[in-house]
Amino acid sequence: MSANIFFSVGEPSGDQHAARMVSQILALDSTIQVRGFGGQAMRDAGCHLDRDLTQHAVVGLVEVIPKLRQFFSFADEAEEIFRQGNVDAVVLVDFPGFNWHVAKRAKKYGIPVYYYCPPQLWAWGGWRIKKMKRTVDHVLAVLPVEQDYFEGHGIPTTFVGHPFFDAVDCQSLDHQLLDQFRGTNLSGEHLVAVLPGSREHEVHSNWPLMLEAIRRLNRTNPRARFLVAAYRDRQCLWCRDQMTQQDQDLPIEFFVGRTSEVVEAARCAMMVSGSVSLELMARRTPAAVVYRVGRVLHSVGKYLLNLDSITLPNLMSDRKVFPEMVSVGKTEPAIDFLTQSINAMLNDHFYFRGLLESLDGLRGQYAQPGASQRAAEFIHCQLANHAGLPAEHGNYQDLPKRAA
Repeated sequence: MSANIFFSVGEPSGDQHAARMVSQILALDSTIQVRGFGGQAMRDAGCHLDRDLTQHAVVGLVEVIPKLRQFFSFADEAEEIFRQGNVDAVVLVDFPGFNWHVAKRAKKYGIPVYYYCPPQLWAWGGWRIKKMKRTVDHVLAVLPVEQDYFEGHGIPTTFVGHPFFDAVDCQSLDHQLLDQFRGTNLSGEHLVAVLPGSREHEVHSNWPLMLEAIRRLNRTNPRARFLVAAYRDRQCLWCRDQMTQQDQDLPIEFFVGRTSEVVEAARCAMMVSGSVSLELMARRTPAAVVYRVGRVLHSVGKYLLNLDSITLPNLMSDRKVFPEMVSVGKTEPAIDFLTQSINAMLNDHFYFRGLLESLDGLRGQYAQPGASQRAAEFIHCQLANHAGLPAEHGNYQDLPKRAA
């Protein structure tokens, strides 16, 4: 089947997710041509890059406004490709502010549009659902809440699972480092992972209260060791600089680029809310989740956000698998929350066993690899059906089942 697919991907994480999907599509049919906007991972997977859009990734309105004209020119580039008439499908991955412009231009030329890793309208910005209905033909949902939400608004949706679990499944761990972490205690029962966030403002806001929680936990749990997994070198250095002379005796070790090994080795974790919570879920590591915000942002968020949790595994479950807290104002309540939660995970075996049982149920249902393959099979099926090929060319089965 000769077909042409155009991808539009604007963020490094999306580049990784799309690359795995591209690899699966080409494995199904090497005659398919894949091109579009993305990053180096997609190029390595076999996608012809018309533009490396990940080099222009921005976060927040302040960064976006100066680049608006540039992004409109990129959307015009995509339209010129569509106008030439040799694109059979458009696949969008996250990056909604820009990707809706790509979708709108694709629809001008009657090209079907599929959204993989869709914008989280179910969480905030629900007024944009009309735009979604106008410009997107089908959503490939990665969270069960997404399927319920988009189907409820009349948008055809298929739940394929989260590609994050594909990344965890194919990742090779450094087992020598794991043994080093655990030492003679191969169960890691006294190891606590500390994940202070991936963005600068998250680290600066949350590490000080995490450090105070570590001080308190050290007094009550002298055998505990704390493995801090920093996202970047400069964040690691900043965290170290916050430690006082009295902190030098604390059993804290710092690592960069070793989050997976730290999470795998630890008994439990304290962490800042983020997508890494899916890795803790996949690696069966219970965590206490905190996220510190300013009063103004918290007040605005109460009106814009439609959430009863800040943690993805909790949103996938009917219970709080990971205890969590949004910290506003004084830090003492959040410090107490982290201290008490981790202390219970270290010492209350009945409580800890209950957390593991809840995690196991959730993992068995959702933390399975194969999202990239299922998404690729779906797109291949749609192309085959559109081309009028026999049914065996368009088979698409074995979707993961959602919870009732």
